Amino acid sequence: MDYATREIPSGIEIALTGKLTMRDHDQFGGLVGRIGSAPGSLCVLDLAGLDFIDSAGLGMFLLVQDTARETRKRIVLRQPKPQVRRLLEVACFHTLFPIEE
Repeated sequence: MDYATREIPSGIEIALTGKLTMRDHDQFGGLVGRIGSAPGSLCVLDLAGLDFIDSAGLGMFLLVQDTARETRKRIVLRQPKPQVRRLLEVACFHTLFPIEE
């Protein structure tokens, strides 16, 4: 997985690219820390460049959710590719996070 961050008026946007799997756990942990310390109340995870996510990757999104609760941030998942969106829906993540097209 690779990622790029940028500040937006209401918070932070993180564009994820490649594959999000267990091997990305340490790197993603650092990213979760950045989310917690970012200014604003919104964190957008831009998934347009994410080609694949496994169950460990889904678990990492739950870490983001925990940090968001602690820091009173709202998480939005944006533009997942069809195969990523299907997995999010099968895992009922659409009930945990708003998913924007």
